[in-house]
Amino acid sequence: MDLAFTISGRIARPVSEVFEAVVDPKTLSGYFTTGGAEGRLKTGATVTWDFADFPGAFPVHVVEVEKDRRIVLRWEAGDRDAAPGGKAGPYETTVTMLFEPLADGRTLVTISEAGWRQTEAGLRSSFGNCQGWAQMLACMKAYIEHGINLRDGFYV
Repeated sequence: MDLAFTISGRIARPVSEVFEAVVDPKTLSGYFTTGGAEGRLKTGATVTWDFADFPGAFPVHVVEVEKDRRIVLRWEAGDRDAAPGGKAGPYETTVTMLFEPLADGRTLVTISEAGWRQTEAGLRSSFGNCQGWAQMLACMKAYIEHGINLRDGFYV
């Protein structure tokens, strides 16, 4: 069984505005990367994201950006346990974000992440990231639609 998940949510804004809220580091820092984001998401770039709940900026490798449609990222998995019969150490998972314009003017955002090792630590890490991405979508909705930062004071 592969350790992977997919979540989605609807944001009541046009796809171009929702997409920009992810690729623009200043906007992303307003609702998600509470410690700040450095660098715009562009194909081939490596940017840094920092979170108050996981202090210390870490690299995010931008594999692909297709304007207003798709973003593919790779980042460290968050666990270092060896897979059965494999070696321990850092490795990356792949995050895919899809942006779909809806007929009523809203945007459907779908986020998938995959690639954890099939270990206890990999399972815990995948559950943690699923929680984080679900929270990201809720925070993005509140921020873009109402100007509210739900993460402000949530962790520190």
